[in-house]
Amino acid sequence: MKQSKQNKKPLTEEQLLRQPKSAYMNDEQLEFFKNKLAVYRLETLERIEQARRNMAKPMGLSDENDRATTEEQSNIALRIVDREQKLISKIDKSLIRIRQKDYGYCEESGEPIGIPRLLARPTAEYSAEIKTLREIKEHNYFD
Repeated sequence: MKQSKQNKKPLTEEQLLRQPKSAYMNDEQLEFFKNKLAVYRLETLERIEQARRNMAKPMGLSDENDRATTEEQSNIALRIVDREQKLISKIDKSLIRIRQKDYGYCEESGEPIGIPRLLARPTAEYSAEIKTLREIKEHNYFD
């Protein structure tokens, strides 16, 4: 008797890594990454909210050095919030790619990005080779 799709347990990371290459980005794998990205999104939103709460705390500091330190910490927190908000956008884009069944494939070459790379960076849009080439080009053009 077959298990229904709803009763089937999601893949673990170990099971995912053991799957054959021919199973690349099948429904089970897409579901794994959809769940991983959903958790990643919630964690990122929590970090944004925590940073905002930290910045909102009033600091009644009279010492000039304490005020300077607090201001610097606020600037760092603002940069973190900005970076995290950009990450939310990338996560959302990855979730759209999952729905479209484009997830896991390089946006430039169409080649598989690879499970290990996606586990390390679930929002990856490019294969390691293409990403390296893009970074070399950026480095050469912007220096």
